[in-house]
Amino acid sequence: MTASSKASASASSPSVGATSAHDKILIVDFGSQVTQLIARRVREEGVYSEIVPFQKAEAAFLEMKPKAVILSGGPASVLEQNAPAAPMSVLTAGVPVLGICYGEQTMAQQLGGAVEAGHHREFGRAAIEVTEPCALFEGVWEKGGRYDVWMSHGDRVTKLPDGFRAVAKAPGSPIAVIADDARRFYAMQFHPEVVHTPDGAKLIRNFVRKVAGLTGDWTMRAFREEAIEKIRAQVGKGRVICGLSGGVDSSVAAILIHEAVGDQLTCVFVDHGMLRKDEGRTVVDLFRHHYNIPLVHVDASKQFLGELAGVTDPEAKRKTIGRLFIDVFEAEAKKIAALGKGSAEFLAQGTLYPDVIESVSFTGGPSVTIKSHHNVGGLPARMNMKLVEPLRELFKDEVRVLGRELGLPEIFVGRHPFPGPGLAIRCPGEITREKLDILREADAIYIDQIRKAGLYDEIWQAFAVLLPVKTVGVMGDGRTYEYVVGLRAVTSTDGMTADFYPFDMKFLGETATRIINEVNGINRVVYDVTSKPPGTIEWE
Repeated sequence: MTASSKASASASSPSVGATSAHDKILIVDFGSQVTQLIARRVREEGVYSEIVPFQKAEAAFLEMKPKAVILSGGPASVLEQNAPAAPMSVLTAGVPVLGICYGEQTMAQQLGGAVEAGHHREFGRAAIEVTEPCALFEGVWEKGGRYDVWMSHGDRVTKLPDGFRAVAKAPGSPIAVIADDARRFYAMQFHPEVVHTPDGAKLIRNFVRKVAGLTGDWTMRAFREEAIEKIRAQVGKGRVICGLSGGVDSSVAAILIHEAVGDQLTCVFVDHGMLRKDEGRTVVDLFRHHYNIPLVHVDASKQFLGELAGVTDPEAKRKTIGRLFIDVFEAEAKKIAALGKGSAEFLAQGTLYPDVIESVSFTGGPSVTIKSHHNVGGLPARMNMKLVEPLRELFKDEVRVLGRELGLPEIFVGRHPFPGPGLAIRCPGEITREKLDILREADAIYIDQIRKAGLYDEIWQAFAVLLPVKTVGVMGDGRTYEYVVGLRAVTSTDGMTADFYPFDMKFLGETATRIINEVNGINRVVYDVTSKPPGTIEWE
């Protein structure tokens, strides 16, 4: 996963009409880096959820009319002046509310309890003891039991609001879980949404199912049908142009839009010369021959590589690629119009829900970007096109489910994430055609080895990196001075954190031997065993 891309957001809330008929849960975001995981856990229960920053929560609550609300964690302290708070209108609306970490603290304080600076801060794993039964624990935790959770707090609740009772405690949090059964208000000091709290998803399920009473009517089949109707209503008889990268997001968006409006859609696939081996041919075959979707294939590799010559700074690479992509895309759009098909009024993007969340976050407003190229360039105002973003309600894993619903081949649906700038950010230093060709071959062998070992679906992302260093080696009777290639493979449940995949030495040895024997220009292979906290998984 590369630097987060921000999508176009036409309003302060990401809510759209395709979910209007379904039960919803509103998640009020106080800035936690794992708030997205709350939405994912709720959606796993078949219930649609949306995240909004706390500043916009009151308006979103009135518009969305959710059946329940969850207050997220966050880095602030409720003891600070002008600390973030939940709208009191939400707490008095009569809907169930679940507070998590900071959400517990602001709920307690706003309803008349007390919060103090922690005398014993807790960060990381902790053991929680259940002191009383409650609806959240039903079928999951028992009174007197001790359970592992993930804590991340400095302050703690020290006085309960009227109507609440303490139902669990921890060494640093004597009041770790609180419950007001009459109002259906519950809150916890730990984070149930992360995988480090083993029973966390079950606790959220109890809130969704038992407390809020929601049955879960949000399915991908229903989403597909509703999204198609929404696209037709938005586009009418207009023309749509889609910047196709060949990745999962833009591919699923293109197929969904084509199902809705047929040949009113034209896809433009810009080959910037930094794709994986045979990727261009695969994309063209799928869209032009399998789906019969109008497709313009532009080989702009000479132009891209020419302007990238001598550029070594990673951010400069991204900006150069983004600028050129927009220039090429705009030129092709004009050519399409000149052929008598008419100017495209709409631009289709594979914008995902995490992008929408970021575009309406605390620090930034909406920004318009070419989503398929991972925030490497913005869409110029001169193009004057309206956006069609049929996936803007979905997380990555949900897009894969939709792709399968649409019949997209598994080789596309299940493929590992690939950055818009392509191999440019897997080739540190100056980019040359020779280095890209070497990297392409090494990467293809590496992925082939992973597939043959039956490990591809166990790994979230795997790729090769051509390091900007050469080493002296001996191959046969000759001395070599060639590049070093780095291999990376990570497991992840959310794309936010990642751990290296524990290949056995036999696999690594066989893979390294194949790469060195079959790829001219490489004489050494290394494997990256770095685990990543929230942030980038790429090397540049």
